Amino acid sequence: MRNTALLYFRMALMMCINLYTSRAILQVLGVEDYGVFYVVWGLVYIFSFINSSMTASTQRFLTFELGTGNKQRLHEVFITSIHIHFIISLLLIAISETGGLWFLTEKMVIPDGRQTAAMWCFQLSVVTAVAEVMSCPYQSVIIAHEKMSAFAYISILDACLKLAIVGMLLLTSYDLLIVYAILYTCEKLLIRMVYNLYCARHFEESRYRWFHDKKLFKSMSSFAGWSMLENLAYVLYTQGLNMLLNVFFGPVANAAQAAASQAQNAISQFSRNFQMAINPQITKSYASEQLKEMHLLVFRGSRLTFCLLLMLCLPLAMEAPMVLGLWLKEVPEGTADFLRLLLFVLIAQQMSSPLIASILATGEIKKFETITGSIMISVVPVAYIVLKLGGAPWSVFATYLIISVVAYIATIYIVLPQIHLHFKDYLCNVLKPCALLLLTSLIVPFVMKQVAGTGILWSLLNIAVTVIVTATLCYTIGIDEGMRNIIKEKTLKIIGKKPQES
Repeated sequence: MRNTALLYFRMALMMCINLYTSRAILQVLGVEDYGVFYVVWGLVYIFSFINSSMTASTQRFLTFELGTGNKQRLHEVFITSIHIHFIISLLLIAISETGGLWFLTEKMVIPDGRQTAAMWCFQLSVVTAVAEVMSCPYQSVIIAHEKMSAFAYISILDACLKLAIVGMLLLTSYDLLIVYAILYTCEKLLIRMVYNLYCARHFEESRYRWFHDKKLFKSMSSFAGWSMLENLAYVLYTQGLNMLLNVFFGPVANAAQAAASQAQNAISQFSRNFQMAINPQITKSYASEQLKEMHLLVFRGSRLTFCLLLMLCLPLAMEAPMVLGLWLKEVPEGTADFLRLLLFVLIAQQMSSPLIASILATGEIKKFETITGSIMISVVPVAYIVLKLGGAPWSVFATYLIISVVAYIATIYIVLPQIHLHFKDYLCNVLKPCALLLLTSLIVPFVMKQVAGTGILWSLLNIAVTVIVTATLCYTIGIDEGMRNIIKEKTLKIIGKKPQES
């Protein structure tokens, strides 16, 4: 509970600062330059799917060894991950400076006179990506140890530095896009260094000493290899869609996606922070052969994720134009439509997170990664066909949503047998209560929309009523009795009362 509280404090602060800085950067750079930065930076991160795969592998192996209590093996896993991430860094540089550079110069739509600034953005993004690759083992150690306070404090520093960047931009008269790229890179390098220093000081296994084990190297690489397809799919359906929008509609569409993605990411922190706290517990439960405990964590993780996201996504989806208008002075065309679809994508994807954590804990991921990765990798080619047939910009996200739902269904049918969980139990403990909660939550907002007037006050009233009603339904329908008792006990403890004994 303490870890979750720290993560939510971090999330609330960062959400406020990130939303402000996103608005400020959009205003300072302008829509076109903001779109150029977002799409060029994203180009390099398309090639980071190899690192994403290895990060999942590192987290799984470190958490598993913590569950078994083998400290020597824990150190060996960390050192091996450092060596693998170094190789990944070299691959990332090679791919970015060949294929990435070619795509930037030959295929991307960059406004006249901004090619030099775009090249600065590209090269600095390579530097930042390499630094983040090499820091992944250190972040994995923090997550494995469940030291979420470190994430909270370092994230506060990260947010404050972003605010400082906004101030510096207002003081310069040089090319603002280039200056922003330089400052952004420096900020990311400093944060990576802080993570590394924290781990070296607090976790003995993160202190580098030469070690090489071919068998362990092969085992971790093999695990990462099977998850590579899914991670390739991830970067394609995030940054790949960004590239499609650039090619078909130019940087203004990229600015709209950037704004919608910023809002989506702010909302997603609510569920991701909770999952960051619960996922290591799922792995440790499996490592200690406590399957019933793991199943309970999967049930509660899925239901709480759905409740948290529904309380935020439903009112935001209903009043997206008003909220975006308050947040951004200049709202790029299409942002509201993008945001609505991305919010529903977020719910579909995050609902599967506890299931994914459980299958990663088993290590038997070949079938899961192959099938779900193949499904999700189809997002970009299908979206490309839709655009070639004359689809509007929002159609790529509609495609994204439909395929995400299909992937969630596939995840359920693949994962449940492998973690010895019956579909009937998952249906009764997750799908039925979430479906009932969704249907009942839609009634009041629908009625409010029919009777409400126009203007910002009516929109704010609609949001407030929707949140209150949805929160009440989440408490009564969305969570189980055990979670309600835990919430009661924690609430009474906070206000200084002792719970009555039954």
